[in-house]
Amino acid sequence: MGNADTKLRFRKAVIQLTTKTQPVEATDDAFWDQFWADTSTTVQDVFTLVPAAEIRAVREESPSNLATLCYKAMERLVQAAASGCSSEKERRIVLNCTRLLTRILPYIFEDADWRGFFWSTVPGAGRAGEDGDDEDARPLAESLLLAIADLLFCPDFTVQTHKRSSPDTAEDIRSIDSCEYIWEAGVGFAHSPAPNYSHDLNRTELLKLLLTCFSEAMYLPPSSESKNLNPWVSFFCSTENRHALPLFTSLLNVVCAYDPVGYGIPYNHLLFADSREQLVDQAVQILIVTLEQEVGSNDSGFKMASVSQPAGPDNLFVNYLSRIHREEDLGFILKGLARLLNNPLVQTYLPRSTKKIQFHQELLILFWKFCDFNKKFLFFVLKSSDVLDILVPILFYLNDARADQSRVGLMHIAVFILLLLSGERNFGVRLNKPYTLRVPMDIPVFTGTHADLLIVIFHKIITGGHQRLQPLFDCLLTVIVNISPYLKSLSMVAANKLLHLLEAFSTPWFLFSSSQNHQLVFFLLEVFNNIIQYQFDGNSNLVYTIIRKRNVFHQLANLPSDMASIQKAQQQQQQKRRKKSGISRTNSTENESMAGSRPAVPAEPGTLKTSLEATPGIDKITEKSQVSVDGTLVAVPHSDSPQADSSAVAGASDTESNSERDPEVLSWKAKLPLQTIMRLLQVLVPQVEKICIDKGLTDESEILKFLQHGTLVGLLPVPHPILIRKYQANTGTAMWFRTYMWGVIYLRNVDPPVWYDTDIRLFEIQRI
Repeated sequence: MGNADTKLRFRKAVIQLTTKTQPVEATDDAFWDQFWADTSTTVQDVFTLVPAAEIRAVREESPSNLATLCYKAMERLVQAAASGCSSEKERRIVLNCTRLLTRILPYIFEDADWRGFFWSTVPGAGRAGEDGDDEDARPLAESLLLAIADLLFCPDFTVQTHKRSSPDTAEDIRSIDSCEYIWEAGVGFAHSPAPNYSHDLNRTELLKLLLTCFSEAMYLPPSSESKNLNPWVSFFCSTENRHALPLFTSLLNVVCAYDPVGYGIPYNHLLFADSREQLVDQAVQILIVTLEQEVGSNDSGFKMASVSQPAGPDNLFVNYLSRIHREEDLGFILKGLARLLNNPLVQTYLPRSTKKIQFHQELLILFWKFCDFNKKFLFFVLKSSDVLDILVPILFYLNDARADQSRVGLMHIAVFILLLLSGERNFGVRLNKPYTLRVPMDIPVFTGTHADLLIVIFHKIITGGHQRLQPLFDCLLTVIVNISPYLKSLSMVAANKLLHLLEAFSTPWFLFSSSQNHQLVFFLLEVFNNIIQYQFDGNSNLVYTIIRKRNVFHQLANLPSDMASIQKAQQQQQQKRRKKSGISRTNSTENESMAGSRPAVPAEPGTLKTSLEATPGIDKITEKSQVSVDGTLVAVPHSDSPQADSSAVAGASDTESNSERDPEVLSWKAKLPLQTIMRLLQVLVPQVEKICIDKGLTDESEILKFLQHGTLVGLLPVPHPILIRKYQANTGTAMWFRTYMWGVIYLRNVDPPVWYDTDIRLFEIQRI
């Protein structure tokens, strides 16, 4: 009964606020205390009892009442932070004010006239919490952020006290060293505090309010202007926040130490409440938002943080991340991220017996930021086979999401990560490790390496994904080009998949349907050339497949370029467009899928998705480097060849299909790099045919055996230099990441629905 009375009193206070036509004085504590002093409402209660329509009504009709409510709630948080929040009543007030502000802030941000409210000052509020000159007063936003930071290290509320608690010996929150109160062992902190359910819940609520403060970015239209800083993030991650280091460390350690499987007891998540999961959810979202390095005004985009040149003094979180260098710390981070990314792949004999986490998209963004801002971490990831613990779940997510239009952003971030990794030689080398895990995916059974797995899944995405993935084809093939010089032995399955892609991409109807489609053929030919020139000895499967499918190369060399042929091809292409697929969907010979695999399925009707910014063309997001004799990379200047500039047309965004473009006739045809393959065919086809006739061979294993012992030394053209296309940060992708990140956060915060039905401007919300 008591709880019902509490809700009733709270609801009456809300109605009073919305019906009062006269401003309520800030000094009327009896009125304002109704919202937090005597109530005991959950965050879900607050969202139910404070409807959106009433918040907007107060904002429009009684603006001073809304302003006072926000100020008074914030004032209570500041007071509690200053006093150390020592009583149970004070802690309840903090939570109530936190929930109320979480509810109201989005409606402040959605109105341009209100957006500056928290950056204004209240007369008489001095900077140090003392009365002072108005000129020296802190903006409300700064006071609120500093109060939240203090409360996140409040003994007996959000951290374990180091003293015996009594009112007389309570720790002074102003004097404690919060570095001693880091929430979890890990980077820079060896002590693991005892788990405390209520501390975790209190931290979670404060972090949700903090994330809501940062979400002002959602209410501004997409812009790559350098001035478009998030003032909330900028201040919170500045030297003004004395808790910046322990908070960054706490968030990072809580995420990387989290083990959703626990001690491996089946169904443990059904038996015990896991307060950590909610905390980790919020912690990883706070991390990815605070680690957004602001977009620069120049074309090179945000600059890389390094130890010698910190990423600006402004963002301490980016600075701290860029400086992590101890092997044990890098290992802890990698192991933690790999454990969580692999969580959906964990198989047991008991269905649904292990907890499945839902924040894998945020983890991918966090992994991206680590690789991008901390080169030591990137090299650490690539120096052992541990990188495969990241690769396999990424490939699993790619395969799983390929038919679901609501997860097109997940497809992009996963491919961007692989593009970034593929720019490093070690990644290609690591892919030669045999793949033995057998994660249940609907792909052909094969015996081979992780490189084979990557190629098979990329083929599945291209031939079995939805139409909006077409802008990713360039990126997918660029990854394969980057790794191809290091692939020692492709399986027959992977070799067939590559040839099938060439067959599909080199058909006249596809080549002439868009001015940059020929680039895909150039990429595939580069893959074949790299393997033939640098890894011929171990790749008899690929060589055999090239010989078997030699007509594809001959047809490509003799591609018609007269207008009649092009028009005929375009008519065929229009017929193809009426079908579901973007390119030929004919399956190659291997149809047997892995046992227990599940096919990718489209999103259920009614699923929400958020729109994304267009991603720039592959030439804009990569920089060509040539591998020199000693293995170092030398940047290659942009050339005017069709290979370099043919993909300059930016990829279509996920809200539009590729526009039909008039084909350009075919200056690129003469530049097709077919010489190496034609020479191989010229030498080997007669030899293979002779053996088949002489020995009456029909068994391909005998032909493969012959090819394994063959050589083309001195018979091929001089090896071309290896070209690697390394990911290059730029304003276009930085803006894409911002819209994707906030879209994920919007869709993931549904209980309570913090931003639902507010006027978001950074992206569009669409129902599938």
